[in-house]
Amino acid sequence: MKTLTKAEEQIMQVLWKIGEGFIRDVMDAVPEPKPHQNTVATMLKILVEKEFAGIKTFGRQHQYYPLISKDAYSKASMKSLVKGYFDGSFSDAVSFMVKEKSLSLEDLEALLKQLKKSKK
Repeated sequence: MKTLTKAEEQIMQVLWKIGEGFIRDVMDAVPEPKPHQNTVATMLKILVEKEFAGIKTFGRQHQYYPLISKDAYSKASMKSLVKGYFDGSFSDAVSFMVKEKSLSLEDLEALLKQLKKSKK
């Protein structure tokens, strides 16, 4: 899966949130400080080219919608992060988060319960 820039990802977050919308809908949903409308239009065009977003044309208006789910993108991003920084080892990634105090004992216990439940 291709990667997104921070700006492209911000626009995809909006598309995932609203489901589909015209450029005005996207602009309304973008958090402050809002980029210029031309910037958003360019980002949407790039997302269509990268096949992250689809487009429906209504006369001169374009309606955009996500082609890739947020879950699918999150999964691919996590795999890429773990591969790039932890040699593909999710346990090394979790160990790092524990060392950095980003993950508590309660969090680990909840993860363990979830793993045990998914094995059944």
